[in-house]
Amino acid sequence: MSELRQNLITRDWVIIATERATRPDQFANKKKWAAVVPPHRADCPFCVGNEEDATLETCRLGDRTGWKVRAICNKYPALSPTAEWMRISSGIHRTMAGIGFHEVIVEHPRHDLTTALLSVEEVENILLVYRQRYVEIRKNPHIETIIIFKNHGETAGTSLEHPHSQIAATPVVPSQFRSRIDEAIRYFDDTGECLFCRTLEDELAAKERVICESEHFVAFIPYAALSPFHTWIFPRRHSSSFDEITDAEITDLADTLKTVLAKLYYGLNNPDYNYNVRSVPIAQRATKYFHWYIAIIPRVTKQAGFELGSGMFINTALPEESAAFLRSIEIPSDSNFPPI
Repeated sequence: MSELRQNLITRDWVIIATERATRPDQFANKKKWAAVVPPHRADCPFCVGNEEDATLETCRLGDRTGWKVRAICNKYPALSPTAEWMRISSGIHRTMAGIGFHEVIVEHPRHDLTTALLSVEEVENILLVYRQRYVEIRKNPHIETIIIFKNHGETAGTSLEHPHSQIAATPVVPSQFRSRIDEAIRYFDDTGECLFCRTLEDELAAKERVICESEHFVAFIPYAALSPFHTWIFPRRHSSSFDEITDAEITDLADTLKTVLAKLYYGLNNPDYNYNVRSVPIAQRATKYFHWYIAIIPRVTKQAGFELGSGMFINTALPEESAAFLRSIEIPSDSNFPPI
């Protein structure tokens, strides 16, 4: 029979539909491989030679003769750092100025890449820019929350194929952040321990949902994963804010993130996915109750009426079987993209 499992971190009840369970390999991307993508496109705004306005660039990893990773202002930003601060209340109606940051991280000069096939050093470069921009953006007194995220593939919301991710910084704390922090505080008050650290401890003890682990990080599928192959990467060291990550941890995280994405790439035929860095709001750094992490959500199923109407999720993949499947995927030694 199906069973309900509760994810204590999100407080979601998830229906693990064992009677409808699908074998892990059946979640593989069914779409045919696209035509060969060129390493450079003259009409791509992110490609080398198309850096039209240097004033839009906020960070560059590299030198004057070339670049490895660039951070640029989004051409169509949802938020702007130049907006004038304003907050208005009129009865039940509340309005704020759209002040904030919305930047694009151009992850590599080449157009034809995907993160799963980058070298560990190239993934490390991306993470270094994430940290650098996080540190700079958090200095703005109007910023409350910084969200780092990547959309890979059409169903995940991407519109440009050149490898990129994004950073958005908002003047408010989104309600989802508030609710998760409240649950973390409640658990800490009840037990005196961090819910995330306890989750990591339990997953390491069980082993059956762990995908891979390293000196500083553990990648696993949660006991009550909200969707098939929903994966979390937790740092072993308790830390609330992403910008507290050390250089050694960045190198290690680059290897772990590449490993998980490569296993998804080879095991599920390059599925669309989203990932995001979940970090504590700016005003709540160095807490004992919150633990930053990365969430990876492969888009291998679709939400339908039940999910939209109830707020609950139906997961037709057993987390234990999904983790075992990913552990079994071998990454080819030549998995990095070849040179031009």
